Amino acid sequence: MEDALRINGGLRIPLSEIVVRASRSSGPGGQHANVTASRIEVVFDVRASPTLTPGQRALLLDRLGPVVRAVSQDARSQSRNRQLALERLAERLRQGLYVAPSRRATAPTKGAKKRRLEAKGRRSQVKQGRRRPTGDD
Repeated sequence: MEDALRINGGLRIPLSEIVVRASRSSGPGGQHANVTASRIEVVFDVRASPTLTPGQRALLLDRLGPVVRAVSQDARSQSRNRQLALERLAERLRQGLYVAPSRRATAPTKGAKKRRLEAKGRRSQVKQGRRRPTGDD
């Protein structure tokens, strides 16, 4: 798939599923911006996408909603704004699909236990040294 937006290693969304709209930009460009449609908005319909698995669709619907949009009007060129908007859309989808790995509890090593107990012993000695001497001797 040459004409696809790469989201992550296993997911590429065909550009045919992404609606690209151009409109007049309020960004840089002076008089040039008044006559060219350099602002780009890209829209991805999560529900209508046949590319997504049911699990991916559910995750995106829950986190981002049924329609994901990205806009760019940073550059003067329409093609550069299109590229930026697609990159932003890919990043939003990537973040929406990210699932943090679950933490696996691990037991402390023998060395860590030994160091902890030695540190406690040293701290105990310091505190005992601060005590007021007793007259029992």
